[in-house]
Formats: sequence, C-alpha cells, structure tokens
Amino acid sequence: MAFAAAGLDGIGQSRAEAAVISPDQPQGRGNEAVGSDQTRPKNAHFQAHGGINNAYLVDQLAGNGQSIANLAFITSISGGNLELLGQGGAGTYVKLNYLDGSGTERTGLAVTTGNPGNLGNLGFLGSGPTQNGDAMLHVDSEVGRLRQVILHRPDLELKRLTPDNAADLLFDDVLWVSRAQAEHDAFADVLRSRGVVVHYYSDLLTQTLEVPDARDYILDGVFDPRWHGPLAAATLRAAMDGLDSPRLAEFLAGGITKREIAELGPEPKSIAFHSLDPDGFVLAPLPNLLYQRDTSSWIYGGVSINAMRRPARIRETITGEAIYRWHPMFAQAGFDVWYHGADAAPATIEGGDILVIGNGAVLVGMSERTTPQAVEVLAHRLFAAGAARCLVAIDMPKTRAFMHLDTLLTMANYGVFTKYAGMGMLPSYTVEPGATASELKVIDHPPEDMHRAMAAALGLPFITVLTAVQDVHSALREQWDDGCNVLAVEPGVVVAYERNVTTNTYLQDNGIEVIAVPGGELGRGRGGPRCMSCPIEREA
Repeated sequence: MAFAAAGLDGIGQSRAEAAVISPDQPQGRGNEAVGSDQTRPKNAHFQAHGGINNAYLVDQLAGNGQSIANLAFITSISGGNLELLGQGGAGTYVKLNYLDGSGTERTGLAVTTGNPGNLGNLGFLGSGPTQNGDAMLHVDSEVGRLRQVILHRPDLELKRLTPDNAADLLFDDVLWVSRAQAEHDAFADVLRSRGVVVHYYSDLLTQTLEVPDARDYILDGVFDPRWHGPLAAATLRAAMDGLDSPRLAEFLAGGITKREIAELGPEPKSIAFHSLDPDGFVLAPLPNLLYQRDTSSWIYGGVSINAMRRPARIRETITGEAIYRWHPMFAQAGFDVWYHGADAAPATIEGGDILVIGNGAVLVGMSERTTPQAVEVLAHRLFAAGAARCLVAIDMPKTRAFMHLDTLLTMANYGVFTKYAGMGMLPSYTVEPGATASELKVIDHPPEDMHRAMAAALGLPFITVLTAVQDVHSALREQWDDGCNVLAVEPGVVVAYERNVTTNTYLQDNGIEVIAVPGGELGRGRGGPRCMSCPIEREA
C-alpha cells in the first residue's frame, strides 16, 4: 500500500514525503534526534526524510472496502508504529511532536489540506514546548524569543475604506491596499525568517466557522436585534448562515452591503433594512483587524479577550471569543481566560495598552481606550490565579495621538524601553494583591517616579529608557508614524518601520538590532509592528 506523508523539519516547515509499505502491517518510520542514525522498519521503503514522530496521512481500506484517508503518526522512535487518529480528508487536525532547530522537542498542530484523492499535505498551524502531550501557549515577556504570532493580512475590509467612512472606522486616511498587502507580506516574511510561526486571523476564523457551535455563537452575536432591529436580525442571520466558511469569514471581516446580502436570500420586512441605501453596509467592514494586538492579549499563561472601546471594533471581540473557545489549536490547550470582553463593557481594555514586562509584572496604560475599572478587574483575575504578582498602571492623556501605551513606549530588551519624548513622566499606580481576595493594594506614584515604579516591578534598581534626541516637530512626526511601536523578536532585536530613521538609528547606536520593514502604507493606519501582531507564544 502506498501512502503520502508530511513531516516538519527543524524550523517547523512542512515537508512532504512518500513511502511504500508491504500489505501485512501498516508500519512507518520513526527518526531519532537530529544527526543520529535513522531506524527503518523492514517493511517500509522511504523516499524522503522528516523529523521524529511525524504525522502521516494513510490511505486505508474501510470495512466496506472503500478507500478512505486517515491520519496517523509515529508512536515509536525505534519501531516506527503508526497510530491511527481517525478518518481524515481535508480539514482534519492532528497534534504531532518534532524537534526544533535547537533540538528541543515541541508539540505542533497541523491540518490536512489534501483530500482522499490527493493525500499528503499537512499545513502547520502551531507549536509549543511539550507538556503532557499538549502545546503550551504562553507569553512571559515583551522581549523573549518570539515563537508564535497571529497576524491579519489586510484585504476586503481595507478595500471598503473610503473618505466618507474612514473616520467612523477609526482611520485617518484611505490606504493603497495592494501596497499595504505587500508591506504586510514583507513583515510576515521577516518574522518567519527569525523562526516565528505566523498564523493568519482569516485562516483561524474560517476554520473556527466549521465548528457548528462556533458558527452559531458568532452569527448570534453579530446579528443582534439591538443592532439590526427585531424584524431583520433573524432573516439576515439565516442568509449569512447559508454561506460556506471561507465566504462567511470574508464578509464578517470585510463587511457586506444591502445589495450583496439581498442576493443571498429574501429581504427582511424591516424598516431598518429598507431604509439603507443599496450600497449601505448591513455589516460594516473591520479594517482595524489589521491590528491584532488590541483584540486579544496573552498575559503569562492566559489570554485577555478584550472589550473594545469604539463601536467600530466591538464585533472583533465576538469572533475572538469564538476562535479561542472552539478553534482546534486552542480548544484543548488548557489556558486561562483573564477577561471575557463580550461581557465586560463598559469596562473596556485594549491590547495596545498591555505590556507583559516579565518578572510576574504587567504594565498597563489607562488611555482613551482602557478604563481604570478594567485594569482593576484584570488585576484581580491575574492575582487570583497567581499568574502575576504586580501591575503598574500609567495614567495617560486621553487623546487620539496617545491612543495606546505602545504608541509611546515599548520594550526592546530586558530592562530597556524605547520612549517617545513627548510622553514625559506621568502619574502611575502599583497594584498588588490585597489582604483578602476581594482587595487590591494600590500605591500611587507622582509623575517623577514613573520609571522607578517600572524598575521596581521588574526587580531592577533602574531601567534604561532610550529616547532619540530630535527637534519637537521631528519627534511628533515619528511618534505619529509609530517610531516607538517596535516588536521584539528576541532580546535586543526589534522590528520597526524603516521610515523612522532617527529613532531606528538611535536604537542601533545603543546596542539594539533593528530589522527595518516598509510601512509607508501600513503606518497610515496609525499602527506599527507591535500593533499588528498578537504573540501567543513567547519565552521569558
């Protein structure tokens, strides 16, 4: 019997391989650690090479004699036995173990992209250190080695951004979409070149919509009578439910017009629907999905699914909740949820205001988007689980230019921050567990002690704050262009927009390696590399 297979190489890339086995026993091969001799069962002839415990698609005869696809993986390094995981075909998930480039055994999740007539492809979805057979999702710092991240490649939602709706959708300008996509691709390629596994939000959403409970949850949340009117909500929901998952995911992100939804089914007998212009949006586009940092934030061993401040972003929380609850990469991963944003408003909090600075500490900005009430709720939940030992909250100006903390201040190395000069020194608060579970201990600090409070949270005598020396007008321009919004891929190595020459040069002069990426279009949305990324696995 012939079967096709795919293995993951040392950097997590899927590599197809093929084998022919004798009909008496469905055996496979298990490789030992990288560089060691390969052990091959005597009944298998292998034509390619993979890593240990590779997952395979096996073409097998069912009880009725019909050929079906099954997933299997090597369960014995020396014996090479295949353990069948059930009937497969396209869209079947499997967990597998492999060795990464450093020789560390890791657990990954893959999905089949072939079908019974075209077997053999596994699309790699994610990895984590092996722990009880499950992938660990954990973010323990801002600067430790970045392992996995979620991005959203801009598409239909940006094409529907116009001068008339840009302000309502929180954009200052209309972007050149193809150029923005090319810049985003370059950003993703840089991350992959540093060994980061990139997941795309659109893929995660599409795969989540294949789960009936998840699809129901999303459609129920999106087509709420309070938004669409009691006469239209059910009819609109039914029309969208008839779409396949890729098309539904496209409309959920890109929006759908009255004209488009009328083509899917009967028009609702609704004042709210009929009063719309033909090209008016029944669902508005979500161009801010580009900024994956904001909707969810991984804080140590759990995730905060955030309550968004502006109406233009509320729907992002609904799909985020569904992905983390039902997507196969997350459903059995065993992590905490610190904040359920769908139920939390008006106590809003956004990920651009949350920095996991390490040493059990969290830095949070109380900005125009993040409320003190939400900070208190988050602190209670982190402390109750023992996930954090302190939180420092900075009281920021409530202006659009300072919309999130990470537009002013980010971390570039252990104990090293890059900061916009115009931020100055601001009042801050250290929050620690109180005498009882219902209490918090809060220490307020005057503006001049902001850096000292951050250093104390890190257990350091001081922190290094890097602020480029430039005239006030140049500083304002670079802050507007996200000069300080850098994403660390490992300690002392950051990704930054190439246009911010002064800040980038200053960081390099102070020992920080800067990987410059194009951002002429992406930056016009008012978000940089950190804003565009949601790390789900990062080392301490």
